[in-house]
Amino acid sequence: MISFLKSLFTWWNGATLGIRFTILKRGVFIGRDETGNRYFEAKDTRDSYDGHKRRWVIFNGYAEASKVSPDWHGWLHHTFVDPPTTTPLLRRSWEKDHLPNLTGTIHAYKPQGAIGRGGERQRATGDYEAWTPE
Repeated sequence: MISFLKSLFTWWNGATLGIRFTILKRGVFIGRDETGNRYFEAKDTRDSYDGHKRRWVIFNGYAEASKVSPDWHGWLHHTFVDPPTTTPLLRRSWEKDHLPNLTGTIHAYKPQGAIGRGGERQRATGDYEAWTPE
């Protein structure tokens, strides 16, 4: 019941009822990524802008664009013809795993001297001169 109310009154939690209806009626399930986001493609080009079939993502939880991994992002924007479920993106040994934008979360990067880490930083060295009015 709660998930139904969330989808009815919020657009940032998964998908609204309108888009769910549209995808159910006109879309085809393509795949799911490692975070649980689900990807769909239109059955035809009836509502396309540039001749490509329309593509959608329904986020697992909070809708945040940075939660889409690079391989699915390329597919959504028609950079890749085939989805990552069919043709996985080549991964190099030096590439890091995809992380969403963590700004505003407890996992956000806090450099030394940031208020979130206590606000203590090293004192300025000799290359810094404080401005004083003359």
